[in-house]
Amino acid sequence: MQVISSKENEIVKNVRKLKEKKFRDLENSYLIEGIKLVKEAMAENAKIKQIIMCEDYTDNVELDKDTLYEIAKYNVAYVTRNILNFITEVKTPQGIIAVVEKRNKNLEDTTALVDFSQDIILALDDIQDPGNLGTILRTADSANLKQILLSKNSADPYNPKVVRSTMGAIFRVNIIEVENLKEELKKAQANGFKVMVTSLDTQNSIYDTDYYQKVIVIGNEANGVSKEIQEMADEKVKIPMLGKTESLNASVAAGIMLYEYVRRKIEKK
Repeated sequence: MQVISSKENEIVKNVRKLKEKKFRDLENSYLIEGIKLVKEAMAENAKIKQIIMCEDYTDNVELDKDTLYEIAKYNVAYVTRNILNFITEVKTPQGIIAVVEKRNKNLEDTTALVDFSQDIILALDDIQDPGNLGTILRTADSANLKQILLSKNSADPYNPKVVRSTMGAIFRVNIIEVENLKEELKKAQANGFKVMVTSLDTQNSIYDTDYYQKVIVIGNEANGVSKEIQEMADEKVKIPMLGKTESLNASVAAGIMLYEYVRRKIEKK
């Protein structure tokens, strides 16, 4: 087994570059780290391009024979502990990192990527915080949503912090990054969907509407849903609050609305 010990090694340099968004976009790839995420990626048939393993990975995590057998099917490079620490994004690395191909390349016509057979579609309008974005993806996965529309100026969904906080949801939820969210919402309207936005400027509650063929738009943490999307929306709703707080964290708001949808689905069974 050859073990890489140089920071100048091409594999090491290429993996380290993927910490930056411009290189993730250029290579159409991102990094995942830790045995749980790697096992999830393999289970979901994600396109794993490379696996990096520390030569003494067994010091940090126990891998069963079946997992080792599956890992061996991929292009595996072994590195020293110093090189792993040079690459890693976490304080206590488990000794395994993988390079994964993004699910969708940037396409001018994203309409073909959207599945209009779903009950609801979640759209995120300039979500900035990676933690919020990761949590929303994880919540969407738990509600069995298969896709999310993500505006151009949102946080990078392949940022390592986002990827970690999704807890594997990134392999199951189709992230459709769009150049112009307003235009994509118009296409959804043309396909029979109504656009529903959260707003303080309404008396309509999220509990008084239906959740069928709706695009639920969650807005920016500081400013909410943009004015132009508010103006073209079919429906404005708000989350009722009994206390003095006027607004909620974006990921919390998304969770409340998605689980009202889940509640309705359960009631129908």
